[in-house]
Amino acid sequence: MTRCHDVLGIGFGPANLALAIALDEEGRDFDVHFLEARTGPSWQSAMMLDGSDIQNHPVRDLVSLRNPRSRFTFINYLFENGRLLEHLNVPMEFPLRKEYARYVTWAAGHFGHLVDYGVHVTGVTVDRDADGRPLYTVTTSAGETHQARALVVGTGRAPYIPEPFDAVDSSRVFHLTRYLPSLRALGMGEEDEAAPRAVTVVGGSQSAVELTLDLARRFPRARVTTLVRSVTLRQKDTSPFSEEGYFPGFTDYYYRASRERKDAIDAYMRLTNYSSADGDVLGELYRLVYEQRLDGNQRVFVSGSRQVRSVEAREDGVRLDVEELTTGEAEEHQADFVVLATGFRDLGPAAHQERVPGLLREIADAFAFDDHGYLSVNQDYEVETVDPDTPTLFLNGLCESSHGIGDAGSFSLLSLRAKVIAEGLRKRLL
Repeated sequence: MTRCHDVLGIGFGPANLALAIALDEEGRDFDVHFLEARTGPSWQSAMMLDGSDIQNHPVRDLVSLRNPRSRFTFINYLFENGRLLEHLNVPMEFPLRKEYARYVTWAAGHFGHLVDYGVHVTGVTVDRDADGRPLYTVTTSAGETHQARALVVGTGRAPYIPEPFDAVDSSRVFHLTRYLPSLRALGMGEEDEAAPRAVTVVGGSQSAVELTLDLARRFPRARVTTLVRSVTLRQKDTSPFSEEGYFPGFTDYYYRASRERKDAIDAYMRLTNYSSADGDVLGELYRLVYEQRLDGNQRVFVSGSRQVRSVEAREDGVRLDVEELTTGEAEEHQADFVVLATGFRDLGPAAHQERVPGLLREIADAFAFDDHGYLSVNQDYEVETVDPDTPTLFLNGLCESSHGIGDAGSFSLLSLRAKVIAEGLRKRLL
């Protein structure tokens, strides 16, 4: 039986969870429901590494910038779970990732009645109801259909798998979004007979450094090599002036800029979030490498100016053909498995981007694109349509190409974006 809603949200990660909270707290006069592929509420479960922290101030949570009096603040989560005072005494600038994940799960638990978990969306089409009004029909892997007057897509960005890895189908080559499950599937333990002899991490991001440290701790006898395309690992730009790129005023400024100026701003802001890492993990990694060299037993290596040219995945391991970009020297690397810390695909016309979110490909022609090939998104995150009869569609957390670095999949402006989308839904539906 087809279920019809006023609003259907696809995905129930932090972005759409923040929207659900905003609609609940600020009042809604319409029916809203969410579909989530995961079997239950969680956040970054494949990267719950011991000791890893979040990269945003904890007050930039699901609600505080929009409503600091909300019961769904991170501070209230700590209070209700009896950990506030103890947490405030922890000598860390940012909370542990596993604690923030528990906060997200706790908040999501209050909205379980609005969510169908374990549901994979397999198709989205534009249809009309019995009265001729346009609506979306969403089909799922369970064979169910849902209809809605408006969609909010908050699925998160697709992993970016660069060449030559995009042609490899092997359990020994995997993206960081499958890190812990992949280790379990490979049966990689810390015991001598199960532990890997050599592993490779590809990428120069915060996640790449965290993975290198985790692998070094998890498999202390293994050779861990991190391949970085730039000269070496770089520290994030954490200047408070640069951090104002995560202010709502900067989002408005970026939105009004020409595409040429957007490109220039992106180049400057990149090091605040991409291809760089926090100073604490860089320091920890450098000290580890230094001490291993001091002991004459180096097992962790960071190799910069490296580009993987070809990959051969076998049953017992992976061979990488690597070029040193400055000298042109060819290298061969052998690994038991390879972890890709290669980021995610933003929306756009380039090869490393997506024209539209994957689940909207079949109806992409219903939406407008600008002269540069980018999806046309209004300031309130509603996608512009070619046909005025196409139902309302909002993108939640997928608009970095139109709204800038503040939309880069972080918590920084999550709650304020939820407020804007909630107001947009009210304007369209009431």
